[in-house]
Amino acid sequence: MKAGFQYFPESFMWSQGMMIVIEMARWGGSAISEVDRVGRRLKGKVGDNEAWGAEWEKEAQRIEAMGDAAKKEGFILSAAGHYLRAATYYFVGERFIGLGPKKIELYQSCLRCFRLGVKDRYPNIERVEVPYVHEGKATTLPAWFMKAPGAKNAPTVCFFDGLDSTKELSILFGGVELALRGINTLAIDGPGQGEALRLQKIPSRPDYEVPGTAAYEYLAARPEVDPKRIAIMAYSMGGYYAPRVAAFEKRFAACIAWGGHYDYHATWITRRKIQESGGTQLSAPHYQLPWVMGMPDMDSAMKKCELYKLEGVANKITCPFLVTHGEADSISPVANAKLLYDAVSSKKKTLKVFTEEEGGAEHCQGDNRFLGATYVADWIAANL
Repeated sequence: MKAGFQYFPESFMWSQGMMIVIEMARWGGSAISEVDRVGRRLKGKVGDNEAWGAEWEKEAQRIEAMGDAAKKEGFILSAAGHYLRAATYYFVGERFIGLGPKKIELYQSCLRCFRLGVKDRYPNIERVEVPYVHEGKATTLPAWFMKAPGAKNAPTVCFFDGLDSTKELSILFGGVELALRGINTLAIDGPGQGEALRLQKIPSRPDYEVPGTAAYEYLAARPEVDPKRIAIMAYSMGGYYAPRVAAFEKRFAACIAWGGHYDYHATWITRRKIQESGGTQLSAPHYQLPWVMGMPDMDSAMKKCELYKLEGVANKITCPFLVTHGEADSISPVANAKLLYDAVSSKKKTLKVFTEEEGGAEHCQGDNRFLGATYVADWIAANL
């Protein structure tokens, strides 16, 4: 990891986790001193993912208690700020611990604090449910809708996650920047993501145009939204999802792949070799892919991954298209973004590669999320 901050030089995965939480500070989702407080307690415990979860939970509980105390005194905005930070810490703590009741408990604590935080800090963020059909049964996909100030018939972005993040982070680092530019955001946990995976047990699917269409139709019916100016965006693994949606759901007016993918199966062939050789250059626990895919083991998860390819799909994309990528991306090589860009048929398409010199060169600009978020928001404002 050349470009990213290595808080734990001996653990790529933990250092990635620290970068994620540090970068949320700009949007009120963390405080550097609090992050370092946890990091110092974890020195000497590197690799113990249960210790990781316990220390982040301890800090989250401390900050949540600060929120409770401020609320009791009538300091509602201060309380909301504490709750938002606690929500991030609960989620970061959940991120690496093993599958089981504790993982779900921590995520539910994240949701509880996030609801308390946005209610008073961001009253323009609304909890919504997007109608969806899973295995023949009517259900919903959970989402946050962030209304831009004064929005009426405004441009809107439908924002899906990646392999191991949630809408509670993306509505802040993506939605806030878009709202400042007069653009609404629907941050949604699709199949295999966030709340849909954890609480509803809805796994990923390769034909992501199905949840993409569900999200489009939900948005098109809202009075704040111009149905002719809705973009589809996703990051990290979403660099497969968003292009797949745009290829088959032509009502989306633009597509943004925040981190490019072309052959997700090939990416995981490489990752599995690292995993099985005892290598440490992995950003997620060993169970993550089978869990997200809804498969019992790595072999079956890899088999399902064979369907996650954009060859013969990306060429169907004709709307304005952006793919961003870090020059030193240590999770998905920049070559993936270039393959995707070359395959897209759009007359108006942009490939933005962030260099180590300018910053944002890590995976999805994890080393400087602000650079990625503002570039994406500016491009959307100019093209939607």
